[in-house]
Amino acid sequence: MTSFFGSVFWLLVTLGVLVTFHEFGHYWVARRCGVKVLRFSIGFGSPLWKRAGRDGTEYQIAAIPLGGYVKMLDAREGEVDPALRAQEFTGKPVWQRIAIVAAGPGFNLLFTLVAFWLMFMLGRPDVAPVVTAAPHSIAAAAGIHPGDRILSVDGRVVTTWSDAMDAVANALLARTPLPLSVRGSDGLSRQLLLPLNQLPPGQSVDKYFGELGLQLAPPPAVAATVMAGDPAAQAGMRSGDRIVSVNGQPVSDFIAFGKLIQTAAVRSPKLVIGVERAGQSLALNVTARWASLADQPSKWILGIGPPPPEAATLRYGPFKAIGASLQTTWRNTRQTFGMLGKMLSGEASTRNLSGVIGIAEVANASAHMGLSWFLQFLALVSLSLAILNLLPIPVLDGGHLLYYLIELVKGSPVSEQVMVVGQYIGMALLFSLMGLAFYNDIHRMLLS
Repeated sequence: MTSFFGSVFWLLVTLGVLVTFHEFGHYWVARRCGVKVLRFSIGFGSPLWKRAGRDGTEYQIAAIPLGGYVKMLDAREGEVDPALRAQEFTGKPVWQRIAIVAAGPGFNLLFTLVAFWLMFMLGRPDVAPVVTAAPHSIAAAAGIHPGDRILSVDGRVVTTWSDAMDAVANALLARTPLPLSVRGSDGLSRQLLLPLNQLPPGQSVDKYFGELGLQLAPPPAVAATVMAGDPAAQAGMRSGDRIVSVNGQPVSDFIAFGKLIQTAAVRSPKLVIGVERAGQSLALNVTARWASLADQPSKWILGIGPPPPEAATLRYGPFKAIGASLQTTWRNTRQTFGMLGKMLSGEASTRNLSGVIGIAEVANASAHMGLSWFLQFLALVSLSLAILNLLPIPVLDGGHLLYYLIELVKGSPVSEQVMVVGQYIGMALLFSLMGLAFYNDIHRMLLS
């Protein structure tokens, strides 16, 4: 499956799951409140499949899979049979209408909690936050050394690379100095301060990460695997040998070793590789071979594999996973509202907004990383949908809730004229937001 078709497939899976859950929230609470549901639709437009249920509801899957809706019996949309008037939506008490509308985002929030809980139960494979800093970067100037292990970010204890970068990303949006606690390769802990206030305003978080220069530490220059029959094995190299030099040039890590091989072999494929084995120094004469591996561009190879990064898996038991799910949901909720506030105030750039294309790419990537990563992705998108739908914008659930709160205060429903004007304003705001997100996705694709 190509990257494009994979992205489309996992986007449809994501939208199908989350939209169904959202609309089921409206449907379930409406039925509990005695409202007749005429149609439950996943997608918009012409139906691809539909059937009538015993309860009189028409269930369908429509052609445009970018949302869904629940159509209820509503006097605003036509005459209502007197026999069904008790099941009509607008005739219900305002608190029941509030419950029905709030149920969609509420079910998205419930999905988020369950998805995070399952993720923590299954365990999310990750790597340890052992880092280095790019030369002349903010991280290097702040005192990050090769092999430093991040212990906490702004007081938040982190044990994995992803959690560390999640905390850093949130701080990058604010561009305020960020305290870090690290432990060096010498075993000593240090307190550092990343001067994120030096970053220029109005940039995307990806660009900020580049200027920050905080990176995973490269693997050490150790031959973890030596392929039988390849040049290194023929020269006598063994698994576990520490590589110290190439033609007399010192080697700092496995990435640097690979670069040295390519530059040295261009002059002559006959190389002298210095290694340490059981406390002894050896010089091995290795003749590099020009070859292509796994349909990759041809290069000089020796047949040596690097050691894997240090694994760090987040996994909890059933009860501890509940607390972790609640804590993670609350933290991401605060971060989302914080980011929205920073965008409105101009502190954070709207370039950080992502649309359908960006969601599709992340859906595809997370699905290929395993079930736990995909559950985390679904949880985060579901939480974003809940928050977005609660914004007080007409046409969204939050806009309807705003109307009902006004009704509670003034004692009568908002006039139809006000609702129509609100719908137009809401559609304009929503399409502007979608257009900006789509523009950002296209812009990122063109620059990548």
